[in-house]
Amino acid sequence: MSQSVLTNDGIHVTQPPDDTTSILRIRNVSKVFGHGSDATVALQDVSLDVAAGEFLSIVGASGCGKSTLLNIIAGLDEPTSGTIDVDVNVAFMFQEATLLPWLTAQQNVELALKLRGMAKRARRDRAAELLETVRLAGWGDKRPHELSGGMRQRVALARCLAQDARIVLMDEPLGALDAMTRDHLHDEIEGLTESQGLTVIFVTHNMREAIRLGDRVVLMGSLPGRIVYEEDIPLTHPRVMDSPDVATRAASLTARLKGQGHTHVG
Repeated sequence: MSQSVLTNDGIHVTQPPDDTTSILRIRNVSKVFGHGSDATVALQDVSLDVAAGEFLSIVGASGCGKSTLLNIIAGLDEPTSGTIDVDVNVAFMFQEATLLPWLTAQQNVELALKLRGMAKRARRDRAAELLETVRLAGWGDKRPHELSGGMRQRVALARCLAQDARIVLMDEPLGALDAMTRDHLHDEIEGLTESQGLTVIFVTHNMREAIRLGDRVVLMGSLPGRIVYEEDIPLTHPRVMDSPDVATRAASLTARLKGQGHTHVG
């Protein structure tokens, strides 16, 4: 976890957690797409530490590099400069569940176990156990088109757990869901994070969602993408999206983002 210190000029500055507690260390990461006059700086000198068991929310305007940063952490892309140091397995949960449509829910989870080299009988039992963990017991024989959007995301979460990941990257995984389903999945994700000892990096456009879930919130500015503000969220869990404390902090974050000159904040 990060900590806030008061400088001599009276400004609160958030410091990264001690390296000894961090399982993810990002140092001066930049990402440039294209070359010469056509180059676009997607990220510039991003440094961040994430502690084991932390739920980190990342917010910012469209195009500020949030997804690019997750792709680099996951190893799906390489930074132009800087380093990423990860001590554990990382799994990715996208906005769409990205399940294989010709496989059942159970088979989608089993595939992740197969890629880890688990024996067929063992992975069948483990997949059923993971589906039960995400409250989908009895739904394993259904194909993705037979499941609701929330159910498909639960399968995707079970697939993340099947990868034995300790860090789960979530790129707006609830953005396409209705409000009630999203609220239920907030509870699910929060409970699984605690019970499974997960570290989560959660990208969202929704400021209230970021406060509702996060132990810490990082605000990114655009052109180029960079960290402009971060704040620990000391509110006790569980939280409610529409509570005054959440709403007030979300409004403050929105104001900070608009202060960067952005009007589209999601």
